[in-house]
Amino acid sequence: MTSTLDPAGAPDFPMPRAARCPFDPPPAARELQDETPLARVRLWDGSTPWLVTRYAEQRALMADPRVSADVTRPGYPVQAPMPPGGTGISFILMDDPEHGRLRRMVTGAFTVKRTETLRPAVQRIVDEQIDAMLAGPNPVDLVRAFALPVPSLVICELLGVPYSDHDFFQENSQALVRRSTDPEERHAAHRALIGYLDELMGTKLAHRDDALLSGLADRVEAGELTRAEAAQMGVLLLIAGHETTANMIALGTLALLRDPEQLAQLRDSGDDPAAVASAVEELLRYLTITHSGRRRVALEDIEIAGRTIRAGEGLIMANDVANRDASVFPDPDRLDLARNSRRHVAFGFGVHQCLGQPLARLELQVVYSTLYRRIPTLALAADVEDIPFKHDGSVYGVYELPVTW
Repeated sequence: MTSTLDPAGAPDFPMPRAARCPFDPPPAARELQDETPLARVRLWDGSTPWLVTRYAEQRALMADPRVSADVTRPGYPVQAPMPPGGTGISFILMDDPEHGRLRRMVTGAFTVKRTETLRPAVQRIVDEQIDAMLAGPNPVDLVRAFALPVPSLVICELLGVPYSDHDFFQENSQALVRRSTDPEERHAAHRALIGYLDELMGTKLAHRDDALLSGLADRVEAGELTRAEAAQMGVLLLIAGHETTANMIALGTLALLRDPEQLAQLRDSGDDPAAVASAVEELLRYLTITHSGRRRVALEDIEIAGRTIRAGEGLIMANDVANRDASVFPDPDRLDLARNSRRHVAFGFGVHQCLGQPLARLELQVVYSTLYRRIPTLALAADVEDIPFKHDGSVYGVYELPVTW
């Protein structure tokens, strides 16, 4: 047990996944979970924050006001070198009251009720992309032909961003979410996106439409937001709105193609909204693509699970590991689309849980209930061993997914 508590013996984090189990969390992280709910790990900069491995402790800490999401606080366990001038991705790395003030400005666009009104538009986008894919070459890369365009088109329509610019924002978004990106390249990508959204905000200030960015322009004009804050918020919504869902579409499809029984179950239940919704929750739990953990820092000493987390010590909530906690999800390493997985922490927990989760759920429900029904012979066109996984990204997925039908 000494190595799990003593910073001197802390293992490196992130930890590698097992090559034969690309959907499972790293074996070393699961071993730590079996041993203890909190263990020391070592990051790229030599710091040794606590890795929180179990579900109950993660939920408790993510809801604890003594735990901060402010990336600028000493001891915060950053994933990579910070770009000059900060992250520029708005409120998710802030604490209340500023976090709440900024988040409330866009919450209305992502309520369950508001999001549900987008279902026909999302269905249209999904069907059009499937039509285009079927009319094109076979085999094809599902990431480029379907998984990336669908959420990109949805978030562009919601925000009021020209989809014609998708190559630009997708390329720069991916540079920001790759852990292996050179610091100078990361800064350049960050600067490019901020400049792009600032210019777009200028357009919205001059010419309003009914999209979300125009709503932020109203806030700027009213003095509730600065133009820089609005641009940063736009970057956050644009990146989060397409990057995570695109990875869930592709990785979820790969997991299902590797499990024909579960795929058939989902295809056969495509007309049952409740069954599809349940399947989405299980895939979110099983895959948990935010695999680098949610980062926090303690503001005060906190006693939990027989340990003392000292003020100023970093915390990493390993959500992918917590979603495999057998005390909450029996037989957790099995994909079971009939399982009730709604309690998962794939979207986090507490005041910082993912703002866009209703939209992500809706998009995945439409995709998973449509793609395999319309292309029932969908199959892999490459060996799993040859598929490039995003081991170097803060969001897990695949860079390519060759498929045929």
